[in-house]
Amino acid sequence: MDLLNTLVEKGLRRELPTREEALAVLATSDDELLDVVAAAGKVRRQWFGRRVKLNYLVNLKSGLCPEDCSYCSQRLGSKAEILKYTWLKPDEASQAAAAGVAGGAKRVCLVASGRGPTDRDVERVGRTIEAIKEQNEGVEVCACLGLLSDGQAERLRDAGADAYNHNLNTSEATYEGITKTHTYADRVDTVRKAHAAGLSACSGLIAGMGESDEDLVDVVYALRALDSDSVPVNFLIPFEGTPLAKEWNLTPQRCLRILAMVRFVCPDVEVRIAGGREVHLRSMQPLALHIANSIFLGDYLTSEGQAGQADLDMIADAGFEVEGAGTTTLPQHRADALAAAGATGGCDSKASAGCGSEASADGAGCGSHAEAGGGCGPCGGHAAPEAADAPEASEAPAVSAAPAAPAANEPRPDLVAVRRRGAGTDLAPNA
Repeated sequence: MDLLNTLVEKGLRRELPTREEALAVLATSDDELLDVVAAAGKVRRQWFGRRVKLNYLVNLKSGLCPEDCSYCSQRLGSKAEILKYTWLKPDEASQAAAAGVAGGAKRVCLVASGRGPTDRDVERVGRTIEAIKEQNEGVEVCACLGLLSDGQAERLRDAGADAYNHNLNTSEATYEGITKTHTYADRVDTVRKAHAAGLSACSGLIAGMGESDEDLVDVVYALRALDSDSVPVNFLIPFEGTPLAKEWNLTPQRCLRILAMVRFVCPDVEVRIAGGREVHLRSMQPLALHIANSIFLGDYLTSEGQAGQADLDMIADAGFEVEGAGTTTLPQHRADALAAAGATGGCDSKASAGCGSEASADGAGCGSHAEAGGGCGPCGGHAAPEAADAPEASEAPAVSAAPAAPAANEPRPDLVAVRRRGAGTDLAPNA
C-alpha cells in the first residue's frame, strides 16, 4: 500500500506526514488494519525497539475539582461515585509509588485534581517528589497539577521532577464544547512553561468524545509543534455521572488506527496507551504494543485497570520487554536535546523541531491522563461462588447456552469499575 510505505519512510526520517496522509490512516478499512499496525510497528521499532515503558499513577488529591471538563469523573458537578479525598501526605504518596516501582514502573506520575496548584501545593508536591526519589533510586517523576503559574515549573524541576503532564485533550476548534472554565490557550501555555523550565513535556489527547477525524489530526499536529516528549493517548471512558456518559464511539479497530496516526505524526516520541485501553481495545491490547511503546501499569486515577500481573504477562506474551531503569527511553537525539535544555534551565518554548525534524511545517487542569474514566478492569466483590454452594451431581442443572457476544460498537459500561483500592484507601494497590 503506497500510503503506508510513504508513512514508514517518513517516520524513519522523522519527517512530518501531510494532513491528507494522516487523515487517510484514520480512513483505512478493517481489512487493511493489520497492514496499518505493521507499518506503524516498523517506525516504533526504529526508535524504541521492543521495549515497553511502564508508568504508574498516584492520585494525590481526588475529586471535588472546580473545573467543568465534560470527560472527567472529578469535575465540578460530577455525580460519579468516585473516591474523594484531600492531599496524601508525602510518606503516603511515596508508599503508593513504591508499589508501582516494585511492579516494574519506571516513571511515577503524581496527579492532583484542581485548576492549578498554589505555591503551597507546589511545596507539598516537592516534598513528595523528594520522598519518592529517596526511596526509589533511578525512578522518574512526572507531576500533573493543572495550570501552572510563572515560576512553578522551575520549582518543581528544582525539587526533582523530571517531567510535567498537561494534556491538550482535543482540538482548539472543539475545546470550548468540552470545557468552559479554562481555554485551550491556557493548556498550551502550561505545556510551554514546563518545556521552558527544562522539564520533559508530556501532553496528549482524549479520543472518543464525538470529535471528527480532522479534530484528531489537529490536536496531534499541535502536540508535535509543542515538542512533547511523550504523548498519552486516552480513550474516553463514558463514566456514569458525567456529561459524556452516553458517548460510546470507539471500537478496538478505531483505537488502533488512532494510535497508528499518532505514531506516524510523532515517530520518535513516547506514545503511551493511557486511560481506556482495557475498555476499548479489550482483547486487542497486545496489537497496540506494536504501535505504542508505553502504558500505565495497574489502576488509573478514579477507575480500575486490569491486574498489574496481567499487564506484565501481556507484554511478555506479545514478545516485548519491560524497559529497565537504566535504559534511556527517548532516542538519543531527543535525550540529548532534553539534557541540554535542563542544563541551561530551559529551552525555546516554541521550538520548531517538534516531534521530528519539520514540526512547524503544519503544526499549528486538572486531570492528568484524561481520567476519561481512566480505565477499567476487574473489581472487588466479583468473587466466584463458594464451592459449598455447588449442586449435587444428581441435581445438576442443564447447561445453558453461552451469552451472546456484544456487538462491536455496543456500549460496555460493565467494563467500567470505580477505583476502590490503592491511594486514598486502606487496601493494597493494583500494581
